[in-house]
Amino acid sequence: MLAPCLGQAVPVRQVQGDTPQVLTQILEDGTNLAVWQRQLPAHISDFATMVLSMEQSFAESQVVNLPSDDALPNLQGLAAGFGDLQGYEGFVADVAWLVGAFACLLGARRVGLRLRTLDRAMCPRFHVDHVPVRLLTTYAGPGSEWLEEGAMDRRCLASAEAQPDEPRMIQQLRQADVGLLKGEKWHGNEGFGLIHRSPALAPGERRLILTLDWLA
Repeated sequence: MLAPCLGQAVPVRQVQGDTPQVLTQILEDGTNLAVWQRQLPAHISDFATMVLSMEQSFAESQVVNLPSDDALPNLQGLAAGFGDLQGYEGFVADVAWLVGAFACLLGARRVGLRLRTLDRAMCPRFHVDHVPVRLLTTYAGPGSEWLEEGAMDRRCLASAEAQPDEPRMIQQLRQADVGLLKGEKWHGNEGFGLIHRSPALAPGERRLILTLDWLA
C-alpha cells in the first residue's frame, strides 16, 4: 500500500498515540513518522535489561518469510544465545507480533529483521533512510532522536556543521516506543523522509534495538 504523490499542499507531520492503531497513520499522505507509545510487560523489559547487563556484543539479522495464511512468523531460535534467560519466550513472541503487524499493515511477504546491541551511536548524524518504511524499537536503553519538519535544512544533511544541537529542537523516542519511519523510497515521499539519528551514549551505556524493513 503505497502513498500517492504528496504534492506541496500536504503538510509533513508526525503522529503519536498509546494504542497500536496509531501506526496505521503512516499510510497517510504527509505522515513520515507514526509512534506507538507503549509500555513493555515487565518480563520482556527485564529480559532486555539482562541482555545488556551481560555486556556481550550481539547482532543478528535474518529475512523472515511470512506464512501465506497470515499466521505469525516462527522466530524460534532468534537470539538463541539468551534462551536461558527468564522472559526469553515472551520477548521472541513480542518480536514475532511486531513482524506480523508490520507485514499485515504493508501487505509484505518478506521482512528484513535486525536485532542488535549497541554501545555507541551507529548513525550519529541526522540523516534520512533510503527505504520505503522502517520499524524501529529500542527494547532497552535510550531511543532514537528525530526532528520535526523545518528544524533542519535538508540540503545540509551531509554537513556536520549544520547538525542542530539545541535540545528543544530534538525529539526522542522513548524506550519501548514502536516507530514507523517513512523513508525516501516511499512513493510520493521523496524529499520528505524522516530526519533522525542514533542517540549519543554515555560511557558504559548500551541499547538493544530491533529494526524491520519491508523487502517484498
